[in-house]
Amino acid sequence: MRKRVLGATLLAAGFVLQALPASADDRLDEVLKRLDKIEKRDAALANENAALRRQLNKRDDASIKNATPAKPGVSPAVGAVLATRTPTPAPALVAPEIDANGHGFLEHKKGNPLTFYTPGGEITGYGNIDISFDDTTKALAGNINNTGLAGGSEPAPVGNFGWMPAIASNSSYLGVRGFQRLPNLPFNFVYQLEVGFDVSSTPGTRESNSNLSNGVNGSLFNRNTYIGFANPEWGAVKIGKTTSPYERSTGGFNPFAGEIGDMHVIMGNTGGDNRVEFGGRLDHSIWYESPTIGGFQFNALFSPGQNRATINDNIPAGSGDCTGGNDPTSGGNLPVTCGDGSFGNAVSANLSYTNGPLYVTAAYERHFGTNRQSDIAAIYGIANSGLFTNASSCSQTQAFGLANGLFAGPSPAVSAANFLRLCNEDVGDEDAWKVGALYTFSTKTTVGGIFESFHRYLPAELAFQNERQRNGTWFFVTQELTPVDSISFGWAHAFNTPGDPGQHNSATQTTLDGGATFANNDNSADMVTANYKHKFGSNLTWYTAVAATINGPTSHYDLGAGGHGVTTDAHSAFDATGGLASNPHIWTGPILAGVSTGIQWRF
Repeated sequence: MRKRVLGATLLAAGFVLQALPASADDRLDEVLKRLDKIEKRDAALANENAALRRQLNKRDDASIKNATPAKPGVSPAVGAVLATRTPTPAPALVAPEIDANGHGFLEHKKGNPLTFYTPGGEITGYGNIDISFDDTTKALAGNINNTGLAGGSEPAPVGNFGWMPAIASNSSYLGVRGFQRLPNLPFNFVYQLEVGFDVSSTPGTRESNSNLSNGVNGSLFNRNTYIGFANPEWGAVKIGKTTSPYERSTGGFNPFAGEIGDMHVIMGNTGGDNRVEFGGRLDHSIWYESPTIGGFQFNALFSPGQNRATINDNIPAGSGDCTGGNDPTSGGNLPVTCGDGSFGNAVSANLSYTNGPLYVTAAYERHFGTNRQSDIAAIYGIANSGLFTNASSCSQTQAFGLANGLFAGPSPAVSAANFLRLCNEDVGDEDAWKVGALYTFSTKTTVGGIFESFHRYLPAELAFQNERQRNGTWFFVTQELTPVDSISFGWAHAFNTPGDPGQHNSATQTTLDGGATFANNDNSADMVTANYKHKFGSNLTWYTAVAATINGPTSHYDLGAGGHGVTTDAHSAFDATGGLASNPHIWTGPILAGVSTGIQWRF
């Protein structure tokens, strides 16, 4: 169209030129210049129109694509308007908030896969997943120490004392720990939250054939959990629940931790059963951790008992279990109280020295007013035993025994008056101390040893039943074969105790009435173990372990105490409900043995 107009214009100009004289050249030049301006202006307008059309087309396409569909009953005309309406622009991206140290919230920290920045601090995730396949026996080569004293309802062990396969979840846990800087203060706020869980079993209250606990493995946060304040120059003060300094001081001496041959089968274990009295976790505690000065480091802890009972036979305020880890109805013992090892206040401390490959430590722990009144009732047969009572004191237990003629039973016998006195006396302090040394040679050989001593403070007339006072030793050696392979060997020994309360097939050493001697007390024991470990990576390890516990005639140490998910103890399957109406039997003197292979993943 533009070309036609231009052609017509030029044609008209030609006619004009033919009519004009030669002196009109200047006017012709002026007309040509004006025509050139008009052509350029038309081209610019055409370009602007084309660009505007393209923008409008893009807007309309986007509006139709993002438009909300018309509701039923909306006219097509209205729908068309809605479809072409310009959408609300998306909000502009906001830069992440940066703290005073130049980090965003939960920004990943380089060099550690599970550490992230928090406002003014850091948080780190960690965990351990350990699962194994075991095969264990309670009577290696058929060994049962049937001395002829067993009888009554169970003259021979009930149940399977032979080899039994099992899958165990061993000391598996997840946790987070971290710190936060406090402006204008010389220390940091520190915290840790940790939960244990079972890989192979459904979470629930813990119960065995001799023990009942209200604790749930998998409940938040059932392992070491605390808050506190820390400074690298003066140390840390923390409050919460934790493994005691006594236990932590020798953690590096146990290359069998969580295995069937864990050193706690004997070390820290006063009674030879599944509970490790001086190797556990202390609830409601406050403690101090010193910095390392010249190689020396010190820890001290106090745990208030929080028990309103003067003999510590109540459940502590704020807790779900008796101190020491069981329910008042556990094991069918009388009185039906926290009378099977519950204690009041506790203190624990250790001092260590580290110098290159050498580590030396000394530790002490004391449990005040440990209540073991149920031992007296068990010794003299004052138990439910088919009868039922909820007697909750020594005097009520005495009345129950009188009403049912239990004091007139077979030896060992005791008068009702002597029973009441002994029962009331069986509350006393228990303590433990140990020294240990560990050294790693240039050959990648690590050797270590511990000497430990327990004491229970009781009147002399109760020495006949005191199985809680003895010495113990532990030796181990670990050899690194390659950067990814190692082997370890360990041996623990429990020395004899002053007395023994007697079990199903063993007798109490002496009795008060008549002073008769029923048996020589040999409740010493040995545990030997070995393992091989192979690392698939920095945090994934495969292990195979073997272990055996050789009990003396009147001892009943087990396998797996201290962290293995499935323990192998000396209990039979007789009356094994675990609660108030149970009457569990322990068979002393067996040789327990097992083999285990498993995978451990730490991160």
